[in-house]
Amino acid sequence: MAKTISPLRVGDQAPSFSVEDQKGNIRTLEEFKGSKLVLYFYPKDNTPGCTTQACNLNDNFAQLANEGYTILGVSKDPAKSHLKFIEKFELQFDLLCDEDLSVHNAYGVWGLKKFMGREYDGTHRTTFVIDERGVLEQVIAKPKVKAHAEEILHPEG
Repeated sequence: MAKTISPLRVGDQAPSFSVEDQKGNIRTLEEFKGSKLVLYFYPKDNTPGCTTQACNLNDNFAQLANEGYTILGVSKDPAKSHLKFIEKFELQFDLLCDEDLSVHNAYGVWGLKKFMGREYDGTHRTTFVIDERGVLEQVIAKPKVKAHAEEILHPEG
């Protein structure tokens, strides 16, 4: 299994960000100080793996919230795409519109990918769990889309 391309590691300060969510609200890392944040990067709305991952987090939303986690998904999709995705699967969390890839680049998750012999630039599926102080508590490279909430809640395996 390939390692994450992100240079960020557990114990690092999470990079700050300021980006719009699906409703056009500006969201920043600073607004989550004092609470735990699950910031997960995924390639594209309404694709099989990304849908499975989002639905797993959504199905476990109450348990994650009870443990103090706020969830934010991040992709380069525009707000219109995010709104359809949220509506179709009744997602209970917000999705960030990182069309200029500024957040992807800050977290080091945009880069060369290979699929079926083809190389292209894309999002490396990665999740960052950020503690109340803005410090990376977990970096999950290539999360299990069918059991992602479990990986967050029980990092020891």
